[in-house]
Amino acid sequence: QVQLVESGGGLVQAGGSLRLSCAASGRIGSINAMGWYRQAPGKQRELVADLTTGGNANYADSVKGRFTISRNNAKNTVYLQMNSLKPEDTAVYYCKIRAKFIREYDSWGQGTQVTVSS
Repeated sequence: QVQLVESGGGLVQAGGSLRLSCAASGRIGSINAMGWYRQAPGKQRELVADLTTGGNANYADSVKGRFTISRNNAKNTVYLQMNSLKPEDTAVYYCKIRAKFIREYDSWGQGTQVTVSS
């Protein structure tokens, strides 16, 4: 069983910053990638950023230059530093890992709310 525990969400004014954290624990196996997705009301879940174990980062165009993803491999933790936040960044943010334990699998966190007021 794998657990992903997210933290760091909240309410912030436009232009502000937040830092999300996600720690993975349990029978993880080897992690190939860790990332963040978000889902706004009435919209589909979308990729925000992900980061492979090899260090390759991928960002949604809408967050490039404002968000930075990083990870601590020793702690199985991924971070999302969000700067210059905009009201359109308001969403539930989900952490996801892609790992392999006997077979490859994806595991999701429970989500953390980020609300940006104008």
